Amino acid sequence: MANIEFLTKEDLNQFKHELFSELRRPGQRLHKISEQKEWLKSYDVRKLLSISPGTLQGLRDTGKLKFNKVGGLIFYKYDDVIALVEGNNITSKSRN
Repeated sequence: MANIEFLTKEDLNQFKHELFSELRRPGQRLHKISEQKEWLKSYDVRKLLSISPGTLQGLRDTGKLKFNKVGGLIFYKYDDVIALVEGNNITSKSRN
């Protein structure tokens, strides 16, 4: 008979902290600062974070990621994306 293992919320939180600490290590930045643009389009953010359009929409809707809408395009500040990855919650929905 197969063993069944359960994941608890604490297990997931521990995994999250370990993952973020790995991302914070020197040399593990998403991009080198010198070659990084200050503002990113939705496609760029989804590619950096490896998330779907729906997940990105959820981050905007919940206020976890600030954004600016110019015409029909949505832009995100690179520093805000990094802050989200490093675990700093962003509370405002928009910078307008």
